[in-house]
Parts: sequence; structure tokens; C-alpha cells
Amino acid sequence: MKTFHEATRTRDFTLTAQLKLTRETGRDSVLQQADVLGPVVDAIQVTDNPNGLVHLSPLAVSGLLIQIGIDPILQMTCRDRNFIALQSDLLGARALGVTGLLIQRGDQLPAGYRPQTNEVFDIGGKKLIAAAANLDRTPGSAKFHIGTVITAFNPKSGWRAKSLVAKIDAGARFLQTQMCFDTDVLRRYLARLVANRLTRRAQIVVSVATLPSAETARWVRDNVRGSVMPERVIRRLEKAPDPEQEGIRLCAELLQEMQGIPGIGGANVLTPGKVATIPAAIQAAGLRD
Repeated sequence: MKTFHEATRTRDFTLTAQLKLTRETGRDSVLQQADVLGPVVDAIQVTDNPNGLVHLSPLAVSGLLIQIGIDPILQMTCRDRNFIALQSDLLGARALGVTGLLIQRGDQLPAGYRPQTNEVFDIGGKKLIAAAANLDRTPGSAKFHIGTVITAFNPKSGWRAKSLVAKIDAGARFLQTQMCFDTDVLRRYLARLVANRLTRRAQIVVSVATLPSAETARWVRDNVRGSVMPERVIRRLEKAPDPEQEGIRLCAELLQEMQGIPGIGGANVLTPGKVATIPAAIQAAGLRD
């Protein structure tokens, strides 16, 4: 099985896609999505109950993907489990053969979340990154290629990216942005990462999406912390005769433009709409046959 880690060494621009997981998603849906996404990406990302939306165990999903020869990137957050449970999951992931991890602190549950649930946050993302990296010093069947989530923004003069340096020092080897639909912001942000030589130590992956409607774009802007959603993107979707197809074209244009931005090493493509729009955007961008 080819892994995302191997792709970072052999491809100039890597691609991953994110599974759509809900409470109703079962084994058959996972395999159907994998059949659509697998041929056009280097790995498939598996979420960890984002926004408190409960879905099939990420470990179980990762195991299903490995069984059919697809490399999963297992997302792990610190919100729902204490340090003991998180370490147990790391050991379980390694036993399954998981090699890609995307570790983050995780967002707080939305206001008014029901049923009322305690947030754990026993540790922070940096400590979990270090714990995963430390497992590589003990005998095991898999080594972890660890990433973490970052936010693209317009950095001020003198910004030294201390928190990113700390996460890289802890063991992160790729940094994945939240969804960003503004390449001007990406150029300015990446220019600072390049100037600080962080792109020599970690691959930068940018998250984009195929948006099915202007309403979805507004929801992303208002509810996904760290996302960058210019008003011009929303207006473009509003004016489009077929918003879904326009969302595919928009995503393809972003993917093409990102390849020319120094420091960007790959993209993660997700969708709130139909899963088939992800390979459509990748193919429209000319990135995979």
C-alpha cells in the first residue's frame, strides 16, 4: 500500500480527500466513497466527530480503508478523550497499520449542544503530537507521519510563527490549513513561512472544498473557525445558473493556482455536497487522470 508519507517524497503536489461521515454512515458507504476518491488521491482523511457530530469510529473507518489498500490519514482531537484514551487510540492506530495522523486540539462544542456533554481537553495538540512522535522510538509495525492544523491569515511584520515552530519541534511534519478560498491571503502567508524556513521542515497542505451553494459558503464562513471565505466567492455562487458546477470550477481554479504558490506542497479536498464533485474538481484542475 502506497502511503501519504511516500507521496510527499515522490510528488511535487500531493492530494488527499476527506470522507463524508455522519451518524448514518456505515461500512458500505465508506467503501463506496473510497471507490470514488481512492483513484485520484494519495490518501483519504478520516474526521474525528467534528462539531460534535457523532459518526462511525475513526479507527474503525481507518481499518476499513487499510483493508482495501487505501492509506488513511486519521484525524485526532483532544476534545472528547483523556490522555489515557488518546494514547490507547494511538497504539490501536499503529497496530492497524495507520501511518498518517492529523492532530489538533479540537474546537469547543457549539453553543446549546445537546445532549449536554463534557469537553475533556485533558491535553493540548502539541502534547499529543509529541506523544505520537515518541511512539516511534518503541518497536512497532508502523511509523507515524504527523500533521497538525493551521490557519492562513495576513501575518503582521515581525511574525515569527512561534506556535508552528513548537509543533514542528514536537514532531509535526505537515501543516494543513483550514479551508481557504483566498489565494492572495495564501501567497502572503506562505511567503512568511518560506522566509522563516518552515517549509523546509514541514509540508504545507491547503484545504479547499467543492461548495454546492452560496448558502453553504456562508455557513462555512460563519461556523468553521479559521476558514477564509471571501465575499466574492459567495457572490459568484449566488449568480451561477448551476451552483454545484460552479463550485467544482471554483475548486479546480484554486487547485491550479495553488500549484504556483511557493511553499504549498499539496491540497486536501472536501465537500459538503456530493462526493463525486471531489474527483471532478481534481480532474478539471488537470492534477490526476
